[in-house]
Amino acid sequence: MRPPKDFFAPLAVGAPDPVREIPFRPSRMIHFFDPSNEKMRGKVPDMAREVDVLLGNLEDAVPTDRKETARAGLVEVARTADIGDTQLWTRVNSLDSPWVLDDLITLVTEVGDKLDVIMVPKVEGAADIHYVDQLLAQLEARAGLRRPLLVHAILETASGVANVEEIAGASPRMQGISLGPADLAASRRMKTTRVGGGHPGYLVRTDPSREDETGVHEGRTTYQQDLWHYTVSRMVDACAMHGILPYYGPFGDIRDVVGCEDQFRNAFLLGCVGAWSLHPKQITIAKKVFSPAPEDVAWARKVIAAMGDGTGTVMIDGKMQDDATVKQCRVVAELADELAARDRELAEAYDAATEKVMAE
Repeated sequence: MRPPKDFFAPLAVGAPDPVREIPFRPSRMIHFFDPSNEKMRGKVPDMAREVDVLLGNLEDAVPTDRKETARAGLVEVARTADIGDTQLWTRVNSLDSPWVLDDLITLVTEVGDKLDVIMVPKVEGAADIHYVDQLLAQLEARAGLRRPLLVHAILETASGVANVEEIAGASPRMQGISLGPADLAASRRMKTTRVGGGHPGYLVRTDPSREDETGVHEGRTTYQQDLWHYTVSRMVDACAMHGILPYYGPFGDIRDVVGCEDQFRNAFLLGCVGAWSLHPKQITIAKKVFSPAPEDVAWARKVIAAMGDGTGTVMIDGKMQDDATVKQCRVVAELADELAARDRELAEAYDAATEKVMAE
């Protein structure tokens, strides 16, 4: 672990200075695509117009005989595809695999200036991040990059959950952490084969009715519980403590759009800023769930306008606003402005709500 005075020093001669604050760019959905699939690569420009983040996946979903093809395909996409201001991420192979070293060397030295974030799977602890941190600095120096690549960890082992706080603070590169429910379930020996979401067997039951002589069955309602509530909450706290961003991971049942929206909204309410999308249906859901509501944006803009330089206090509609609340409002308003620049329909909704609130 580096001492505080050296935390923001480059780890290699000629490497760019580490970032001191993680940019909060729109990332409501991290949309995965397989760069080994030529047809999929051809759709990248169209996909980029619909999503905040495009992620070229090199890991689990890519068969072993297509790993090199996927890596080369991602290099091709980075060099040739017009994706506008959509972020380009990648998920490299796990650190215990024979492919990850070539993934990092190739991507950083050939298209490092095109990539925003490198997602690292199955992170067990801070030592994994330290390894990637040092290697990236060396490769950035070799490639002459002027900005550092950011790192995103996937929480998908029991050790990772136990060490999530130290993972979140392991490097200035840390951009965020995602929940990886399938591998985490296997690591914990959980008895579920679902990818994300709840489970009908994980429930609570109301007390028995006094009128039921057996005291067992009659009048007892059950409620399905969220298997991932504890993990998501702990992940959100770790990310908030270190100024990085938490994400829900995949929801595997593509057909269950209602269950997906419920799970994404639970994550949003707990503090997540986005989720993975595996299908176009889930892009629409993530846009809906992780975009600030027009009435919230309008209120935030009203508070900012009333607070002036952001100091002191004001009363608005019987509610006291101070420097802390204006900071919260700026987060919402700035995110809304960035989203509005990408989505005309959202921009119109935000402007209409703001005009109504300002007139009241």
